[in-house]
Amino acid sequence: MTIAQNIADIHTQLQGTQAHLIAVTKTKPIGDLEQAYQAGCKVFGENKVQEMVSKWEVLPKDINWHLIGHLQSNKVKYIAPFVSLIHSVDSFKLLQEIDKQAIKNERIIDCLLQIYIAQEDTKFGLSEEEAIELLESPELKELQNIRLVGLMGMASNTDNQEQIRAEFKGLKQFFDRIASTYQLPNTAWKEISMGMSGDFLIAAEEGSTLVRVGSAIFGHR
Repeated sequence: MTIAQNIADIHTQLQGTQAHLIAVTKTKPIGDLEQAYQAGCKVFGENKVQEMVSKWEVLPKDINWHLIGHLQSNKVKYIAPFVSLIHSVDSFKLLQEIDKQAIKNERIIDCLLQIYIAQEDTKFGLSEEEAIELLESPELKELQNIRLVGLMGMASNTDNQEQIRAEFKGLKQFFDRIASTYQLPNTAWKEISMGMSGDFLIAAEEGSTLVRVGSAIFGHR
């Protein structure tokens, strides 16, 4: 199967759901990204800032770049001029830095709060309690150049599909709760980023709007 065929196949599987495809292009060569682009894929997800910047510089400017990996505050300035969506906001300090760099670039940058939903210790993210604390913090209203548009979560790395489904279901329920409770000038709740190559169909069934798929498009390294 070619990259184009894989993309077409995933689109077919996602029909009838709200989920849109993000091609996870981390570690992939420019040639692979160009093939995905030619196949109509215009949303790319990268884990590392440096890699994202170097690819952005050489690829067509109508690509939407999503930062899906852990982001350090001191790296925000490099992606602030062009990033479409940051999936991995896991602290108020990071949100403040994104706002600061967005002001410098005269932009409003869309962000997702990363929520910790997995039953393992390796993933970044906020607990539901920490997310609510952030949303209720008076300082949040002062950030006028960020927009919180949704949540991101990574399920446990397990073959137990019921556990994965339960984790996604829980994130969707939390999303519904905060979307109806926290209507602020800098919020526009619409996106739930959940699901990767191994579990994107379960995620789509449970209400994901953004699935982050790499190996099912580009093959395993």
